[in-house]
Amino acid sequence: MSASLPLRYCPDLFRYQRRSSREVMVGNVGVGGGNPIRIQSMITADTRDTGACVKEVLELAEAGCEIARITAQTRKYAENLEHIRDGVRAAGCKVPLVADIHFKPDAALEAARWVEKVRVNPGNYADKKKFEVREYSDAEYDEELARIRVKFVPLVKICQELGRSMRIGTNHGSLSDRIMNRYGDTPLGMVESALEFVRIARDLSYHEIIFSMKASNPKVMIEAYRLLIARLEQEGPDWNYPIHLGVTEAGDGEDGRIKSAIGIGSLLDDGIGDTIRVSLTEDAVHEIPVARAIVRKHEDMPARRELPRTAGTPVAPCWDPFSYNRRLSEVIEIGGHELGGNREFRVVTTRKKWEALAHKLDKLGDFQPEIVLEESGVVEIDPRNDAEVEQLNSRATPTLVTVRNDLDLEVVSSFRLLASRLQDRHPILLKDILSPSEEADGNFLDSLLTAARNIGSLLCDGIGDAIIIQGEDAPGQSLRLSYNILQAAGARIFKTDYVACPSCGRTLFNLQTTTQKIREATGHLKGVRIAVMGCIVNGPGEMADADFGYVGGAPGKINLYVGKEAVKFNIPEEEAVGRLIDLINEHGKWIDPPTQKPVEV
Repeated sequence: MSASLPLRYCPDLFRYQRRSSREVMVGNVGVGGGNPIRIQSMITADTRDTGACVKEVLELAEAGCEIARITAQTRKYAENLEHIRDGVRAAGCKVPLVADIHFKPDAALEAARWVEKVRVNPGNYADKKKFEVREYSDAEYDEELARIRVKFVPLVKICQELGRSMRIGTNHGSLSDRIMNRYGDTPLGMVESALEFVRIARDLSYHEIIFSMKASNPKVMIEAYRLLIARLEQEGPDWNYPIHLGVTEAGDGEDGRIKSAIGIGSLLDDGIGDTIRVSLTEDAVHEIPVARAIVRKHEDMPARRELPRTAGTPVAPCWDPFSYNRRLSEVIEIGGHELGGNREFRVVTTRKKWEALAHKLDKLGDFQPEIVLEESGVVEIDPRNDAEVEQLNSRATPTLVTVRNDLDLEVVSSFRLLASRLQDRHPILLKDILSPSEEADGNFLDSLLTAARNIGSLLCDGIGDAIIIQGEDAPGQSLRLSYNILQAAGARIFKTDYVACPSCGRTLFNLQTTTQKIREATGHLKGVRIAVMGCIVNGPGEMADADFGYVGGAPGKINLYVGKEAVKFNIPEEEAVGRLIDLINEHGKWIDPPTQKPVEV
């Protein structure tokens, strides 16, 4: 990277402005440019089963999906894309189809004949990952690039000839050995991996390209996309390619929705993103309402665009957008709980909600209220008000501070401004919304997505020491949501963390039922990270930083991993969950589940 140019991924970190990109056509659907944010998903049927694939594409289209992806793991699978396309078009559906390619360049060449877009992963398109540790000289590195060029140029040419677009989609954990050894398993490695392929395409004057930088960890995902945009800015104005957003292997249920809202919502609020996919370990049609709600939340906040932040001089951000560091305030104690500094992030609730739960606190398990808002001594201010900021900064002792309710401010920008103007010694209480209503609208999905994108985004910036949910009226649900957001953002781990890929045609077992079995057996292991992957594509690389992995190796057979190393092979599926427990036990991370009454949240 050029040392002379500062990294910048958006014009103003305190004010919204959508990134300007060129338009790339995916069939009849424009992505980027002046188009709305497009919603995608991926079918789960076996690509060889034409009828099942056509049915799933039509169901996705009916639900509001604008672009549908289908796996094509070999040339034989890719050949059937012709019949799937014909079936979809015969039904009157014009939704563009995308072939998902891993490892097999010949499958990509075949797929490009039949579908409107091809997705390739630079980490495995022309590389077989061996997890080798070696030093590459510049000459050896260039030899590897020349080898990749030979494999990749034919795909670029056929896409040019047939008018196909392409997604260069890097995934955290599936980087090639060459990239790993030069850049490590880092956001920078993800970005450079994609740029290598795009440079080859640009040499051939091919520009129908969309980027993606996916990870299961929202912090990594956010950092990688920001770094990508900064690098594209450095390369020049004609590197303004559209961006596809997604948190890969987000999982299922609330956890999957929260992780997706944190990663996707945070970037949309910074003006990044032209098309999104919410990856849930559920039936694909369930992804569409979540994606639509995330986009709707983004589009329904026009007031933030023109809001002046302060009459004073421009404010420098207090955080590094490209490298996570927690804003370390001084430690204070409230209600018997320490917060700030490097202490645990605390969960705050109102006196009304506390009293509603007081009779059953012993039944709430880990979802405990810790601090009562009205007794916390928190000071609420308008971060644009110079006098209020100066008065706080002149205090002799650190004080818990938050943004005042009912200000006409967007949440993330207001807390970024507060953190940047406030002296570091003062801890900050984050809020999900600034306009709480006495009358809840009953839409928990909207409350969840709003809280996740606002609080989660700030936590991933390193801002905040305690959180309160104001947008969900139900006391138990607001507590559960608080803890789940802290968990998803990696801020406070209080339960087992699961990385579960969404189903697709490559999956070698039923991901939904298997993930549920594993949850039931291991859900009490606090701080243990378990990856559940349907196949080798989403296997050792995609598991990223999981402690243990459960990966489909062959039909009915499971491979078990410790970190990224396979240690047990070809275990019959009916025995695999028990063998996973044995493996966790062998590594000293198993504890017997406690005997207790069910949580009544």
